[in-house]
Amino acid sequence: MSDMFSALKIYFGYANVRYALVVGVLVALCSSLLGVTLVLKRFSFIGDGLSHVAFGALSIASVLNVSNSMFVVMPITIVCAILLLRSGQNAKVNGDAAIAMMSVSALAFGYLIMNIFATSTNLSGDVCSTLFGSISILTLTQGEVWLCIIMSVLIVAIFVILYNKIFAVTFDESFSKAVGTNVNAYNLLIAVIIAIIIVLGMNLVGSLLISALIIFPALSAMKLFRSFRSVTLFSAIFSVVCAVLGILISILAGTPVGSTIVAADGIAYVICILLGAILGRTD
Repeated sequence: MSDMFSALKIYFGYANVRYALVVGVLVALCSSLLGVTLVLKRFSFIGDGLSHVAFGALSIASVLNVSNSMFVVMPITIVCAILLLRSGQNAKVNGDAAIAMMSVSALAFGYLIMNIFATSTNLSGDVCSTLFGSISILTLTQGEVWLCIIMSVLIVAIFVILYNKIFAVTFDESFSKAVGTNVNAYNLLIAVIIAIIIVLGMNLVGSLLISALIIFPALSAMKLFRSFRSVTLFSAIFSVVCAVLGILISILAGTPVGSTIVAADGIAYVICILLGAILGRTD
């Protein structure tokens, strides 16, 4: 045990490891807050769809050799989030179908571009790292960390300030419209925030695994609690703890950061199911 703490002390002497922990905690926190709303609105799969879109956008940025890919990836992902929201409200194309079409197309388009305009001799490695995460979380620059901090603080502030409105829109859109709430505007805001979280979290767990940070905490909290406030608070704590454990284990064991965090989420979810069954809080 003492050897483990000694090793962690040495690792945290490096700035890039501290940066990784800060970004990991912030991304996990933000994704868990909005994850509860998405799960309750039966629109949780949007995270997976937007992560595929982000992969396609990242491939474009790589081919164009853009120094900071976020300036390309984030606008494209936000626009697609808005399009998904609009198409989901279209009676001719339901939300699930719209997400499936856009996510598969973006994934195929991105991989095709990376093959045709390959900028690296290790294409399979680049694709795997982008999809599942890699050591890129340990190569974050100070500027990227500050950007993540600013965006995370903004997201948390918006959620806290608009908590009552988000709660109302989540549970009863018809009533919210009746009392004069601009439901479309709040749904749009939620979609944009999720797109930002997806982009921020790609360095942490990769584009294919980011949706796990949105879904697992919310589902785990619902196994133990019933009120929206309790579910949201536990979801945030759950997500942050799993992210920290995942990062620490990946550092000590040399495992992929993203996969380790998602594995921690999955194991903790099973524990919550068992606790819920013991406490008699089954669905």
